[in-house]
Amino acid sequence: MDDHLTPSPSQSSAISTISRQGSPVDIDGLSWPSKGARIRRDESAEEREERTKKIADAVKTILSCIGEDPEREGLLKTPDRYAKALMFFTKGYEQSIREVINDAVFEEDHDEMVLVKDVDVFSLCEHHMVPFTGKISIGYIPNRRVVGLSKLARIAEMFTRRLQVQERVTKQIATSLMEILQPQGVAVVMEASHLCMCMRGVQKPGSATVTSCMMGCFRSNPKTREEFLTLIRR
Repeated sequence: MDDHLTPSPSQSSAISTISRQGSPVDIDGLSWPSKGARIRRDESAEEREERTKKIADAVKTILSCIGEDPEREGLLKTPDRYAKALMFFTKGYEQSIREVINDAVFEEDHDEMVLVKDVDVFSLCEHHMVPFTGKISIGYIPNRRVVGLSKLARIAEMFTRRLQVQERVTKQIATSLMEILQPQGVAVVMEASHLCMCMRGVQKPGSATVTSCMMGCFRSNPKTREEFLTLIRR
């Protein structure tokens, strides 16, 4: 690992200081950051270019290992293209929940369900690094605080643009909203198709995986939960 990718003792101390036990959102706004998330977020343009080049070199090695010729015309630019694409696919590591919300939390006398459904999301399975894609529906019942509707989709985007498992990302979205808004309850349902099941392994295209996370009144009140589930099925 290069020096600029390794946290210095002072960086490591700062990271441990700002991490809050039991909270999904750190003081600097990052949510469940990976080991190198802050380093990646804070690196210079030159360091970013070096990181991308390292990925491209690794892709070139992979092409050789699978029996391809990385020097042939069709593959000459593939390592660079893939490196840039992978940085985009995982841009959620660089995003801060504070920047995503951007002060769009408002006091509002509303205590009925707010629902944004069928948000298209794309992620990479952390076990095989192949895509899984699907839709997320997010609902909450405010406790005098609401968030801009587009922010719900942006939070889903932030957490899915990482190496993920579906169960985790579903809970991360719900837990973050519970802390940010402190509502009466939050419900998140995700349905996705995993290429690691379609292209390899059991090879079952067309299968779908559904995960849910219910918190607060959505967990404790069956009628509230059923209202949410009925609305997202329409």
